[in-house]
Amino acid sequence: MNYTHYSRFLIGSCIALILLPWLFQAMGSSYLISTATRLVIFAIAAVSLDLLIGYTGLVSFGHAAFLGVGAYTVGILSFHAYEETTLMGFSGTLSGLIAIPLAIVLSALVALIIGSLSLRTKGVYFIMITLSFGQMLFFLFVSLEKYGGDDGMMMFDGRNTLPGLNLNDRIEFYYFCLAWFILFFWFCTRLVRSKFGRTLAAIRQNEDRLSSIGISDYWSKLQIFVIAGVGAGLAGALSANHTEFVSPDITHWTRSGDLMIVVILGGMGTLIGPVLGTFLFLLLEEFLPLILHSLGFDLLSEHWRFVFGPILILIVLYAKFGLYGLIFGRMR
Repeated sequence: MNYTHYSRFLIGSCIALILLPWLFQAMGSSYLISTATRLVIFAIAAVSLDLLIGYTGLVSFGHAAFLGVGAYTVGILSFHAYEETTLMGFSGTLSGLIAIPLAIVLSALVALIIGSLSLRTKGVYFIMITLSFGQMLFFLFVSLEKYGGDDGMMMFDGRNTLPGLNLNDRIEFYYFCLAWFILFFWFCTRLVRSKFGRTLAAIRQNEDRLSSIGISDYWSKLQIFVIAGVGAGLAGALSANHTEFVSPDITHWTRSGDLMIVVILGGMGTLIGPVLGTFLFLLLEEFLPLILHSLGFDLLSEHWRFVFGPILILIVLYAKFGLYGLIFGRMR
């Protein structure tokens, strides 16, 4: 791979993302700023999952659980702020200086608990236990009737507040999410290139050999599991602010499946690949039904995944490293 071209692509992408809101406004399509914000948020979650699947070889089917933890932390604090009630003696708040860090901390704690148990298994058993934990949290949130249950809950007071920022403004909120994305992507890049990142690569290739030389693969896997959970929790907190709505659907196993699809589609173990996969997946989700409807395929417009499926199959069959492989050629 030509790292010069890769670096130029990253720089160009960052510039494009920074200019995107102004481009949409100039085109008279400012409503697309909300779509761009959703892309950035989902990309954070996809990159966090790639740390598990692509770099460590851990296939988790319950990653959306951490999205839910982050989202519900923000939503519940907003609910109690609106109702002027307390939760376990603590008042609700809209302050982003409290809600977002708390969402990250709680996501890390839940990831630590789930990871400490799940990582005692391997292979298909690990997949099933992460799926089970994810569904447990899904049904837990469904059972919270006070917070809307299956219907979810609105954030009636709007988004979180931060000094010097108006997150209720679409452009400012987009840049807020973009800043988080760039920070998280930079952190993950440094992580996978570090000594710890080489340990993760060794786990993916042959964890038994790693254990034989005295390196604990369990603790390394637990650390990356928690880091990935933090990334997903951050995405969940931003998503709750974006939609001003929280629902158990965000934790459902199908959402984990969507994340897995974009990682595979973009290219596992590349970081930039899941971002590319996210953009293609969500753009198709947004515009493919409209395109099919305009062509007269009304039935297919309602079931756009029927058309998306063959596209995914073709990319997986003919591009070993997904969209990343199509753009940059062979990784190694």
